[in-house]
Amino acid sequence: MLQDQDLLSIQEVRTKVESAYAAWQKYLTYSQEKIDAIVEYMAAAARANSQRVAALAVEETGYGNAPDKHIKNLLACDVLPRKMRGMKTVGVLRELAEEKIVEIGVPVGVVAAILPTTNPTSTAIYKTLIALKAGNAVVVSPHPRAHRCTCATVAVLDEAAAEAGAPEGLIQCVDGATLEGTEALMHHERTSVILATGGSGIVKAAYSSGKPAYGVGPGNVPALIDASADLEDAVAKVVAGKSFDYGTVCSSEQAIVAEESLRDRILALLKAHKAYLANDAQKETLGKLLIMPNWTVNPKFVGQAPAKIAKMAGFEVPPETSIICVEIGGVGKQYPLSAEKLSPVLSLHFVKDFQAALDTCYALLKFGGLGHTAVIHARDEARIRQYGLRMPAMRVLVNTPAPHGSTGITTNVFPAMTLGCGAAAGNATSDNIGPLNLINVKRLAYAVRKPEEAFQAPLAAGAAVSGRVDRGTVVAAVERYLAARGISQPAASPATVPNVAAEVVDRFLSRRSTGAKTGFS
Repeated sequence: MLQDQDLLSIQEVRTKVESAYAAWQKYLTYSQEKIDAIVEYMAAAARANSQRVAALAVEETGYGNAPDKHIKNLLACDVLPRKMRGMKTVGVLRELAEEKIVEIGVPVGVVAAILPTTNPTSTAIYKTLIALKAGNAVVVSPHPRAHRCTCATVAVLDEAAAEAGAPEGLIQCVDGATLEGTEALMHHERTSVILATGGSGIVKAAYSSGKPAYGVGPGNVPALIDASADLEDAVAKVVAGKSFDYGTVCSSEQAIVAEESLRDRILALLKAHKAYLANDAQKETLGKLLIMPNWTVNPKFVGQAPAKIAKMAGFEVPPETSIICVEIGGVGKQYPLSAEKLSPVLSLHFVKDFQAALDTCYALLKFGGLGHTAVIHARDEARIRQYGLRMPAMRVLVNTPAPHGSTGITTNVFPAMTLGCGAAAGNATSDNIGPLNLINVKRLAYAVRKPEEAFQAPLAAGAAVSGRVDRGTVVAAVERYLAARGISQPAASPATVPNVAAEVVDRFLSRRSTGAKTGFS
């Protein structure tokens, strides 16, 4: 039975979706130049408030750390806006003069932005900016445990948009978000598309809503360190990626995979970068605590500092510890720490050769990260290409920390906090989601040929497409048909025995010329 809070949330959603839709009707008249000016003004306001809302996120959720959340905010309000500059999203997008086609951008309407608790401010900035850049309105539904920091972030964006001339009500944040309220948002008749970030339950609900939806699968990111890699550089980057915001980014590294011959050097480098190597007993305890019996991540350990995780697990690590490493012997349910952990805990897999390393990385992705992200550290281009072709991941990153590379900080993929995993993971796209995913494209297409000029081959057995039938061609086709069935025919000539194929064709052509039904269509 619905509680009062659920009813209030549903009513708030209904009111705010209607307000956003009404504002969008006005926003539809805005030019690309006006839209771009609003987006730039919003981004500047977000940059000015980035550190403040990052601190609010850590204070409210207890996940991650403020400096790294500030970096994620800057991805959304600095790197992303620069990437979007000059991008056409409304009106005429391009004209293909030779093909006589004009492509026109059409906004989709009200975007329902479902937010997570792990990245509540950066995702709010990111989804709001791409929605407005695409000419849409947006209604943000925060995670219930992150609603204050999320709505504070959205308020900054809303105020800036209004100052820049956006219609009042274009940006909305649900203050009293509940699961039922979020369901109402996804099913509202005015909602046009859903951007869902969060656990598998909310993503599945988005795809089951009957609305177009972009939701993403989990990440279980393998980082293959090849024998050809600069080992010191590779280990430093893996540690940087895994420790970033205490592992809350879904594209953070979850495992190092390397050949056995590299084991001692990699372990020494991990220690040099302040990683703690857990013993067997500590590994066993961590496996039981971090991964729940239903194979979900224990939220108590998500985004916590290594020292805190160790203390919760009953052992001590130095306070300056960057990550906790556990060496495990395989992939699957008998190895709980081979799953996604959303914390600064990294599994280590040492195998006999490069082929075994490929197999292990493939298995890790199949075990809970299908379609998401994989990393290789190598200088051997042939092995890099082999890895890229083999891995069932839509982002295969080379020589970079995974969260930085996957989101576009250190690579040229589109800057994004929503990373599509493709059809294999049940996702609608493999893209890093951007404004072009939030528009429809209308095509103005001029006639360039007559219908009969469209086909290179005749429509039937050598017959001309002009409507005139070549008798000899059709007779030959019928003869081939009869011959294939063992029926031989004399040559078609007035002086010889009548040719059955020729007679059939002549009878058909005669009936065709008089308009009689021929039995052919």
